[in-house]
Amino acid sequence: MAEEVEKYEIVGETPIEPAQIFEQLRDVYDPEIPVNIVDLGLVYNVRLEENSVDVLMTLTAIGCPVAPEVMADVEDHLRQVAGVERVNVTLTFDPPWTPDKMTEDARWELGIG
Repeated sequence: MAEEVEKYEIVGETPIEPAQIFEQLRDVYDPEIPVNIVDLGLVYNVRLEENSVDVLMTLTAIGCPVAPEVMADVEDHLRQVAGVERVNVTLTFDPPWTPDKMTEDARWELGIG
């Protein structure tokens, strides 16, 4: 079963809407897998504080050669959200990504039962 992917925390007052953050994140795709990073289960946490967004995420493989591009894509998409002035994207491989982190939609899209 996929873990809950829309994990976020809000610290203090912020004009940023979490739904808009996740809408933008769903427009970011892993270049090797035709599924967005939210449905793949790559986003572990989103933290909103004032005008800042901190994203803790992973990739499907350690040493992924497109890591800088994915991180830049996340940042570019989130800067489009009203109220966002700063974006910090942090990669982690703890815990490592596994296919069980995918949503049912992602499994269906990839033809995985």
